[in-house]
Amino acid sequence: MFIAAAAMVATANAEPRTVITASKAQDNIYVGVNAGAMTAVKDNLLPGKKAFSSFVPEFGIRVGKNFTTVLGVAVEGTATFSTNRSYNSKTFIQTVDAYGLATANLMNLFAGYKGQPRAFEIIAIGGLGHQWAFGRGGNSSSIVSKVGADFAYNFGSDKQWQVYLEPTMNWYLTSHNEQDIQQYNINKSLVGLKAGVNYKFKTSNGTHNFAVEQLRDQAEIDALNAKINAARAEADAAKAAAASKDAQIAQLKKALADCEAKPAVVKKETKTEAYMPPVVYQVGKSVIDKNQQQTVDLIAKYMKKNKDAKLEISGYASPEGDAAKNQALSEARANAVKTMLVNKYKISADRITTVGKGVMVGEGADDIEPEFKRIALFKDLSK
Repeated sequence: MFIAAAAMVATANAEPRTVITASKAQDNIYVGVNAGAMTAVKDNLLPGKKAFSSFVPEFGIRVGKNFTTVLGVAVEGTATFSTNRSYNSKTFIQTVDAYGLATANLMNLFAGYKGQPRAFEIIAIGGLGHQWAFGRGGNSSSIVSKVGADFAYNFGSDKQWQVYLEPTMNWYLTSHNEQDIQQYNINKSLVGLKAGVNYKFKTSNGTHNFAVEQLRDQAEIDALNAKINAARAEADAAKAAAASKDAQIAQLKKALADCEAKPAVVKKETKTEAYMPPVVYQVGKSVIDKNQQQTVDLIAKYMKKNKDAKLEISGYASPEGDAAKNQALSEARANAVKTMLVNKYKISADRITTVGKGVMVGEGADDIEPEFKRIALFKDLSK
């Protein structure tokens, strides 16, 4: 009880130093076997035998679980074997014991856990059990208790194996026959020494032991938060830009609808069919934006559907800049559409002619918004 209380207090004190990753119910379970011998401390425990004069072989199987890096529990079944008939045993197996044990890792208790078991550890054990004895005069049972320590060595690629040497002190707390309480009587005690090996099963953290949480210092946390905030600001800016583009597209669509509703203000040579909307360009650009490619797609579908159609593409520029640059830009805009129709949609080049109109002029041209003067218009010459 003293060891358990001390372990709980020390574990609580050690918590701020080391944070262990969360464990599941099936984690940190081990199984092992052990073997050794026991002998009586006083003469009268084994009739006719002097204390420490004869040893009883012992074999055990142990299954345990560690709840923390310090505290754990185990169940153990052991058997002793009669090597001398004077021990009053009627069978080769002299006694069978079942123990419930508590364990406390003293190295982790006082020195902390560093993320992996140490090569050498000292583990205190103690608990109660029940013993069944098979005597010549009849079978009997007793309540038994033991305390001890495991001097353990951990090895393996992930410290999954453990061998240990375990000295113990064992007491009969009730007699075999009268069942009277002995209260840790030295006359009813034995000492034992055995060696054992345990295997620790793999845990949910990917190792065979407890893992230390990878904590970050405040400076690192602040740096990560700064990066997160910068990413959020960038995302907000991109969202705002997209919203602005959407608003611009909506405005252009409305302006286009208004423009198409006033066919009289456009020169006859620039009049388009209702199903042939213009391609609109950015200022000083002849590259077709993605949001304008659907117009080219519509023209391609028209050309494929009407095999005899001959298309004329007229490029225009807004009044900004000098006339020579505007003329070249208008030609480039018309050729950009032809190139896409030929290369992407496989429309025959001899069905398409292009012409650069320079700046849009003529009746009603002054009433057209500037962005709708940077366009390419289409006309079916076969009609």
